[in-house]
Amino acid sequence: MSRTPPDVHAVTRSEHRRRLIAGGIGNFMEWFDFAIYGFFAAAIGTNFFPSTSSTASLLSALAVYAIAFLMRPVGGLVIGAIGDRRGRRFALMLSVGLMGAATALIAVLPPYSAIGIAAPAVLVLLRCVQGFSAGGEWTGSTAFLVENAPAGRRGLVASVVPMTGAIGVAAGAGSALLIQNLLAADQIATWGWRIPFLAAFPLTLVGLYIRIKLDETAVFHQLRARDEVAEAPIRTVLRAEKRGVAISFALSAITVLGFYYIATYVVTFLTTTAGMKRGTALWVVSAGALVYSGLCVVAGALSDRVGRRPISLAGGAGLALFAIPAFLLMATGRPGPAILGIVLFGVFQAMHISTTTVMLIELFPARTRMTGSAIGYNLGAALIAGPGPLIAAALAATGGFAGLPATYIAVVAAICSIALFFLLPETRFRRLGGHAADPDPRRADDVVAP
Repeated sequence: MSRTPPDVHAVTRSEHRRRLIAGGIGNFMEWFDFAIYGFFAAAIGTNFFPSTSSTASLLSALAVYAIAFLMRPVGGLVIGAIGDRRGRRFALMLSVGLMGAATALIAVLPPYSAIGIAAPAVLVLLRCVQGFSAGGEWTGSTAFLVENAPAGRRGLVASVVPMTGAIGVAAGAGSALLIQNLLAADQIATWGWRIPFLAAFPLTLVGLYIRIKLDETAVFHQLRARDEVAEAPIRTVLRAEKRGVAISFALSAITVLGFYYIATYVVTFLTTTAGMKRGTALWVVSAGALVYSGLCVVAGALSDRVGRRPISLAGGAGLALFAIPAFLLMATGRPGPAILGIVLFGVFQAMHISTTTVMLIELFPARTRMTGSAIGYNLGAALIAGPGPLIAAALAATGGFAGLPATYIAVVAAICSIALFFLLPETRFRRLGGHAADPDPRRADDVVAP
């Protein structure tokens, strides 16, 4: 028998902070790992995909980035179902453990010159493990945080997830800048790029330790106490939650694609298209990502006051309208306008990603919450967002006008925002417990209704 579930509203401030750290630290590590792959894509390309063309090697490395995200729906299905059957805490431990192991192995993987075709093959495999892990991390950490959030502050608490992701990007850029300043170009190309991958592993162990010490959420405790844990959450979602999955797909197509532009492509754009020195590009991206992380918190708090739907739709429309102007600012090659361009992009991206993060949880009933949100989120991430950096780089390589790489995100945001205008409900007052996530305008608390 499950012990009596804790009262989500009676936790101490220190316990609340510990939960925020636990939810955020794994997410930070997930996106730090992904960011450094993007920042060192050129070096990875020369090590594992040697070619007479540096552009071909870079595109090959970015293609592996896209291929890995085909594993995201699989990871979302598996880890999401585990979270709905065994608890949010166990799913979080699994996702961060897999990511840490794969990252450490990439750090020590021999190059093509040493083991031939096995090198890129193993790299693809490890990137798939990372994609599998990422498929469960975002929605898993969000479910844990939102189900533990105080009444009326779910948007603010959920913003910890995109905020820590952005900080992970900034830390990845900072580590790349540090390595560039300490090592010669040939040292970076041969072994220096491996340092941040290796350094990430002990931080992953810290995140795993913190998550082991967590208690389960009150919502899941009560599902167990009432014997309402889903036995077949995937089947239940596919049968009864198709609309929620479709909405999640459209939301994630915009929000994840925008995040990938910031996390992996912008630094490539600044160096290859804008002609900015790599060191300058790295600190520009780091500064822009830090500002963006703060904007995520503002957008999350605002959604608690005015609602998720208007902030989300405004964010999607803003990306459709201002993504190209933002990239034109970055294309000037000057640090000031480039940071302004990242911030312009980041304002609307923050509005969309913070509301998407909390709505992924509010859209689904408690017993299938992780599975439903993970399916829709990761299908959008894999099919639409995953190829984003590769498509953007390919558009830039055509030699067209400087804003051309941003047309992909602009078109995706426009199409999905139109669909969401008709499909997206307001979820701010939905209860997170019970049999369904039905709207209840009289309350915004997070405990299973008696």
